[in-house]
Amino acid sequence: MNKLFEIALGIVTSVGGFLEIGSLTTAAQAGAAFGFKLIWAIVLGTICVAFLVEMAGRFAAVSHHTISDAIRERFGFNFFIWPLLVTLMVNMLVLAAEIGGTAVALELATGLSFQLWAMPVALLGWALLWKGTFGFIEKGVSILGLVTLCFIVAVVKLNPDWTKVAAGALPSLPDLDRAHYWFIAVSIIGASISPYLFLFYSSGAIEDKWDRGYLGINRFIAGLGMGFGGVISVAVLILAALIFVPNGIDQIEDYHQLPLLLTPVFGFWGFVLFAASLGIACLGASLEIALQQAYLVAQGFGWNWGKDLRPGENPGFTIVYTLSMILGAIPIAAGLDPLKLTVFSMALTAASLPLTVVPFLFLMNDARYVKEFRNGKLGNAAVVFIIALGFVLAIVSIPLEMLGS
Repeated sequence: MNKLFEIALGIVTSVGGFLEIGSLTTAAQAGAAFGFKLIWAIVLGTICVAFLVEMAGRFAAVSHHTISDAIRERFGFNFFIWPLLVTLMVNMLVLAAEIGGTAVALELATGLSFQLWAMPVALLGWALLWKGTFGFIEKGVSILGLVTLCFIVAVVKLNPDWTKVAAGALPSLPDLDRAHYWFIAVSIIGASISPYLFLFYSSGAIEDKWDRGYLGINRFIAGLGMGFGGVISVAVLILAALIFVPNGIDQIEDYHQLPLLLTPVFGFWGFVLFAASLGIACLGASLEIALQQAYLVAQGFGWNWGKDLRPGENPGFTIVYTLSMILGAIPIAAGLDPLKLTVFSMALTAASLPLTVVPFLFLMNDARYVKEFRNGKLGNAAVVFIIALGFVLAIVSIPLEMLGS
């Protein structure tokens, strides 16, 4: 019974971690600009992240190492410093975007500018990290995030042409604006395969003291949990295509346009549901990213770490998540547009993938860590594909940012 409960909570956690401001924004941009044509990018990103999350959980359960810790141990600190620095930088951009998303949700709810909410959001996040247990952060906020299922309900009520929706799962190029099309595709993939998600997942498995008995549950969480998150992202895209396109909206210029995804279906309550969905999803993601920053640094330098330890028992770990929250709020408080920051940071996230995924491939085939649970041919093929995809995205993301955003 306990493990069945763990399955349920794990699925909820996966949904909460997968669906955040990057997924919401890029999916809405895709639907507004290109209708159903970019559903394939969400499907591809969901499949890729499901493979990585399953491997991250399997690696932690068998080796009792996190991915970050094992990369430093296996390849040495001189190698580890590069993925450490790049991942910290990209994560800070994503964290700022998530804090911005929470602040925008509060602006929608109160009418006060998002800039005024940036530091209070960071303070709230820090207080939850300081006082909350890992179980609360992992599961509590994510359970509240089930409000995002309202996007699926809205799609069902609007009843789109499902034949056209299914056609969007197959890649097809638009007649015009192809640079913008590929830039959004890159951003969607970056939002889906965020390194912080599978790195955090491996740390969470260690926090929860997983062993080999959790391997089956891990597969279930990775497949069904990430699938739920992907379905909600597809629902956001479908709503944008059904609502924005007929009204001549082909660009999301401002967050204030996004509640229109739900208000035609639910009226005033659609506005409330959108603000709640945005705020809860972004706050949950902010907590996870700030924690992952602390995990990454503490594991990289061999410090004591663990969310459920008292701050005095792991001062370096505590200082890192505290500074991360403060630094993440500064750009938003200074007036940086959260929408533009979100789309840009998602493209850079995609470009940074090879730095963490390449060493992870070696670890998943190292018998010293995963013993007889090494990757099979399918797992290795999936990781090689993700690495190749990451290298392509690393090459094209900046030119596409200049040409297509």
